[in-house]
Amino acid sequence: MCGFRVLLFDLDGTLLPMDTGQFLQAYLTTLAPHFAPFMPPEQFVQELLRATREMVENTEGSKTNAEVFWESFLGKTSFDPEQTFPVFEQFYLSVFPKLHVHTQPTPLAREVLTKAAARGCELVLATNPVFPRIAIEERLRWAGIADVPFRLITDYETMHYCKPNLSYFQEILEKVEVDTADCLMIGNDPAEDMVAAELGISTYLVEDCAVVRDEHTAANINHRGMLEELVSFLDSRSFNNGHHK
Repeated sequence: MCGFRVLLFDLDGTLLPMDTGQFLQAYLTTLAPHFAPFMPPEQFVQELLRATREMVENTEGSKTNAEVFWESFLGKTSFDPEQTFPVFEQFYLSVFPKLHVHTQPTPLAREVLTKAAARGCELVLATNPVFPRIAIEERLRWAGIADVPFRLITDYETMHYCKPNLSYFQEILEKVEVDTADCLMIGNDPAEDMVAAELGISTYLVEDCAVVRDEHTAANINHRGMLEELVSFLDSRSFNNGHHK
């Protein structure tokens, strides 16, 4: 049996290896021209990033991330929702899938998830909920894990906070009904993923595509290693009243 009841997995750079900076640039460069009839591409990117930043920094909690994003984006632009929403939807259906070329899927992702589930762990896809569900499900297909029975997938339609806000992790705990001591957060970003340690959640830094951060973020890294080492790490862990043996 796995010593952790619930495993929280980041997606980009963790289960789906990629250079996140390169992927984001490709995403913006590909998306912006679709809105050229409404706004110059450079201005569109600026507004999109501004609204996304406002969503990430939101701490109110009364609105979903999607509601915060769209109120900000539409409030500062002249876009008509009836024109804008279909363009985004069509982009995610027909163009976004082509961005898979900017990722490097690995069979290790499926192996780790399958073995963890077989050991009794519940799985949460704790991807930063700045994307709609359709974009997350597409990236799961790229990673070869679209059929994995995640207990929860954090998307911007249902979540009220983003990483690295501790309230994001707290919301997951409440939705899954689990104590911090029974969880392990697995990710590649010391600042966005390992911050879960501040709530008492154990953390594991996946070093395959680890994001380089300032040294002070290392304090929240409880364990670290390559993705292929994760299964043996889980096998070696056990809990006794919420504490490592």
